[in-house]
Amino acid sequence: MDDSRFNQSPWMTPRSLDSAIIDRYWSYGLLVVALLLLLVNLGGLPLRDWDEGTVAQVAKEIAQAPAGSLRWVFPTLIGEPYLNKPPLVHTLMAIAFRLWGVSEWTARLPGALFTALSVPLLYALGREVFGRRPPALFAALVYLTTLQVARLGRLAMLDGAVLFFSILLFWCVLRSRRNVRFALAVGLSLGLLCLTKGVMLGLLMGAIAVCFLGWDTPRLLSQPYLGWGVVLGLLPVGLWYGAQWQQYGVEALNLNLVNQTFSRIWNPVERNDGPPWYYALELLKYGIPWLVFWPMALQNAWDNRGLGWAKLSLLWGGLYFTAISLMATKLPWYILPLYPALALATGAQLAVLWEKGRRTPLSYPYFKGYSIGWAVLFTLLAIAALGGVFFFSALTRPRETDLAFLSAVVCLTMLVVALLVLQHNPQFISVLLWGTYVALMMLMLSPHWNWELAESYPVKPVAALIQQQTPPGEVIYTSEPGHRPSLIFYSDRPVIPQPLATLENLWQQNPQVYLLLDEAALQNLRLDNVRSLGRAEGWTLVTRQLHPAE
Repeated sequence: MDDSRFNQSPWMTPRSLDSAIIDRYWSYGLLVVALLLLLVNLGGLPLRDWDEGTVAQVAKEIAQAPAGSLRWVFPTLIGEPYLNKPPLVHTLMAIAFRLWGVSEWTARLPGALFTALSVPLLYALGREVFGRRPPALFAALVYLTTLQVARLGRLAMLDGAVLFFSILLFWCVLRSRRNVRFALAVGLSLGLLCLTKGVMLGLLMGAIAVCFLGWDTPRLLSQPYLGWGVVLGLLPVGLWYGAQWQQYGVEALNLNLVNQTFSRIWNPVERNDGPPWYYALELLKYGIPWLVFWPMALQNAWDNRGLGWAKLSLLWGGLYFTAISLMATKLPWYILPLYPALALATGAQLAVLWEKGRRTPLSYPYFKGYSIGWAVLFTLLAIAALGGVFFFSALTRPRETDLAFLSAVVCLTMLVVALLVLQHNPQFISVLLWGTYVALMMLMLSPHWNWELAESYPVKPVAALIQQQTPPGEVIYTSEPGHRPSLIFYSDRPVIPQPLATLENLWQQNPQVYLLLDEAALQNLRLDNVRSLGRAEGWTLVTRQLHPAE
């Protein structure tokens, strides 16, 4: 062991130094298992609508822009100014495109890496707030094995970076309690959140951090380091918004800050609305198996609300969940920053159950064993998974054997967990973590992890038809009722939906026009001199026959 480390940190004892080394190895291990789960089969499925196709198209236009164009400052979408979100993640994706080419793998790589890095970062946050290793480790593993974190965190979207920067923000807040200079990094984390998802998320997370400090360590709110950190962190944000204002005028700020940001609070953007209990249903749908422990975890946090970890999980989870539930716009990925807070509370509860099961602490002399109700719940989950085995292996056509095997793994895991609970064996936690991880790995290896792709026709054959039969940059008009950003990305052409009457007018008024039509539109439209360029997935690409006599 290098003695210089003791000289650099004279307050560290050999025991604390050994603990730091152990934490480092745990962090490396967590990063490895996170990378395996989040990178496997990353490019195996096409990009989906909406955000994947849009973000990837913006990144592609940044990557293909000539040097010195400042496209990374003034991004575009199909050649028009893109003012929806700041381009931090889009630029990182564009760098990946330039280094390794444009593909699904490179499009999803930045988000997946951010999500993978957030796992050991959450462990570090847990070590900071718990002061003990078991709850921090359980929290990181619960977070990694949460379905929506593992699935949505690997998409070509902004949410992997949001997860990482949100956890980084609160880790810096916690570290500033021991070293006030980390308050500078609090502001920098807020700035990165604003440059990723916009000002509203930065304000929300900043407000949660202020509430936590006001409850837990109010002296830090008056520290100059915090004020200077916020100023320095928000400076790049102000510069970017100022550049948009100078380039496009005040209308750009109105579009970004009002139409695409704050108006989401009172108006559903693009008809993405839902009831106030929308995100509660999301938790019920995708919270298994950790949903079983959430009620007791939250009760445990409330009972220990005088402790730092409980304050953080209650404020982070409670304020964030309330804010997104009250917003008019509802999107499934808005819930992702809630999962680290739930993981902290769940990790604390699992650590209690682990220690009770081992019966080593003197603080649990009256422990009689785990509740038989948990065994019943896990048995019911096993029965449900067994039904999945039968359904996917016998009733689907064609048979989906990959999902049948996945269901079998879930069934076996839940049965073993139920038996261990009945035996009052704390190893049920290890089995549950490992079985959930294996099941998620099997899901990511299958073609089903991005299941929203099944909601519409496969886009790549249609995009290939458009690319082969139309000139570069040509505008394609379609009878499809809604935009398909992924179709624009793969075809490298603007594909614009229009009503049937408008399509007829375009056909009559333009000597050369390209229409992408479904079967019903092809029969109902009154088109003359039609030349079919090809057909794919039920869609026909047509243009005008310029020389009918030929």
